[in-house]
Amino acid sequence: MSVLPLLIVQLGRPPEDVVRHAGEQAAWFAAELAGQPLAVVRPHEGQALPEPDRFRGAILSGAWEMVTDRLDWSERTAAWLRGIIGAGKPVLGVCYGHQLMAHALGGVVDYHPDGPEMGTQRVHCLPGAADDALLSALPPQFDAQLTHEQTVLRPPPGAVTLGRSTHDAQQILRYGPRAWSLQFHPEITPSLLHHCIARRREALSGLGLDVDGLLQGVRATPEATALLQRFAALA
Repeated sequence: MSVLPLLIVQLGRPPEDVVRHAGEQAAWFAAELAGQPLAVVRPHEGQALPEPDRFRGAILSGAWEMVTDRLDWSERTAAWLRGIIGAGKPVLGVCYGHQLMAHALGGVVDYHPDGPEMGTQRVHCLPGAADDALLSALPPQFDAQLTHEQTVLRPPPGAVTLGRSTHDAQQILRYGPRAWSLQFHPEITPSLLHHCIARRREALSGLGLDVDGLLQGVRATPEATALLQRFAALA
């Protein structure tokens, strides 16, 4: 019997300089999910989101758009999310995917009041993470790659916060026994994060961020990256 694929839901397309540097989001996840059967859907291109019996679990990517834009393809994906989470499908949202899951299930998403969070930052696990099926192998603190302006200001009813950073209180959310989301990026390599920071040097400096310090602090994040294969094993 063939194994159903993991579904990568690529949300939007990166800027062209990012595509030239590292390709599109689906490729970043595929590189960290070697050996897993994968399928990719791009709702921003008008592609139809599949029925739950066509995949064994779904990963939602980050995006350069904003959840508060309420783009048609984003709202269509939010409605689809409500259906597959309700059906018990394993789901993992990342950055925009994290925020979209929270929005879809009744949370509040908007710009972070303290501005963007960038660079390799420390995430702290909260009570409950040690007993969670996805998170139990994480140490109490671990490094993760972050680049975002919007955030989950209020989680949906019933969601549990399982990780935070100094900047952002909602780094990891669990919505049920098989649905999680991460504000950080387990799929982003140090090289890609370095590029994402450097391309925004002027804007980030204008916000008072120490861009050189952020660039020098970029490092590998193996504990965060390992969550992708762990999710694949659970799906």
